[in-house]
Amino acid sequence: MFTIIDVETTGGSPMYERITEIAIVRHDGERIVDTYSTLINPEKSIPWNITRLTGITNEMVADAPKFYEVAKKIVEMTEDAIFVAHNVAFDYGFVREEFARLGYTFSRKQLCTVRMSRKAFPGLQSYSLSNLKQHFGIRAKKSHRALDDTLATVRIFELILAEQGGVAVKSFVNQGIRETKLPESITLERLYEAPEACGVYYLYDDEKNVIYVGKSLNIRKRLLEHFADQTPKGEKMRTGVVDFTFEITGSELVALLLESAEIKRLQPRINRAQRIKNYTGGIYSYTDPNGYLCLAIGQRKSAAKNKELELVADFPTVDRAKSLLEYLRRQFDLCSKLCHLDHSTTSCFYYNIRQCRGACVGEEPADAYNERVEEATKAIRKRLSGSFVVMESGRTRGEKAVVLIIDGQYRGYTYIDADLEAIMPEDLLEMAVPPTKDPEAPRIIHNYIEGIAEKTKKGSVLKKWG
Repeated sequence: MFTIIDVETTGGSPMYERITEIAIVRHDGERIVDTYSTLINPEKSIPWNITRLTGITNEMVADAPKFYEVAKKIVEMTEDAIFVAHNVAFDYGFVREEFARLGYTFSRKQLCTVRMSRKAFPGLQSYSLSNLKQHFGIRAKKSHRALDDTLATVRIFELILAEQGGVAVKSFVNQGIRETKLPESITLERLYEAPEACGVYYLYDDEKNVIYVGKSLNIRKRLLEHFADQTPKGEKMRTGVVDFTFEITGSELVALLLESAEIKRLQPRINRAQRIKNYTGGIYSYTDPNGYLCLAIGQRKSAAKNKELELVADFPTVDRAKSLLEYLRRQFDLCSKLCHLDHSTTSCFYYNIRQCRGACVGEEPADAYNERVEEATKAIRKRLSGSFVVMESGRTRGEKAVVLIIDGQYRGYTYIDADLEAIMPEDLLEMAVPPTKDPEAPRIIHNYIEGIAEKTKKGSVLKKWG
């Protein structure tokens, strides 16, 4: 059974916008068996540009039912059916988010008629709904109205079924997974029971050892992708997998930190590149007697004894540190001698071939040279400073995830009530899950904070103390 669905909304983001109209057509693969459509009061104003597109005004939805009043009907119409839409991620995302606001987890298998159309009718200039309607001569009274767009999608879906048949539909529903390739203990039904939520997942072998740890904004989608990957790389990764578990974090930053820490703790054989527990190499800076900022690489253990050296960034190995310093020298036009990459007693090699500005022989003033060194170190410095928290969506709608940094040190994460207006740092520290030793944690947090302006649109908040 299929339910073909279209929604009209107040905007493009399910997290911040609302549904203004929904239409559902229940289809058994041969014919329409039921139809439902209604305007919905979005409980917020409809922007003028959306009204111009859809024709739906604030006056039209003023007396319409609110989503919670039609939620039961939507559940009944979509129960035991595959959710079909043209660009299904959009419509499904809005319906799922509306239910999440009510504290209900809406979960359905999905089919996208855009993807299916590309496969069934290759070579078209565009696979938008309007172009497909025009191509197939499908008449609809109004575009960008839920019922008319849904009925047009129904016709396209029927044409796809006629062209491709049920086997192709099953392949799209299963996202390309070959059931015969799945381990006996992992069925498609079990994969679909995984949550469409942000978190960390674990893959196990037959001896119950964790062989891979991953993170995803959508755990179910990522697991389906793993088991659908039929390339040699995908086959190699799945070899020996007999089970999976997961932990929902809600917060992407918590997921990143948990994934990294769990890889260090469990040492899964497939996560080879991320298993290093201790960073042994570093890039250091110091000022020489002539006032020039110099860079050097070294072992962290031995360099820690030299109080004149300031750690700029740490690395898994000295070789990795050297590779990046070579890159910085080229990128910022630094002197190889003042970077300790050239051990000449006079000018450096690059000065002799006119690729160094002469800091090594005093020709370039120290202040001009130091400016570029500071730019270079800024590009790789991933150290934290100050005391602050990063707050994001939690595991449920009524919860917030909190990541704590105190005096430049990552001190763990916790979850608090979303309605809690104020809480003291010492209380958060007492509640926090203590972090396991992970040299990558500061780098993960630093990189995440660098993108905080974009993350803020997704509900992240950076709050400083002091």
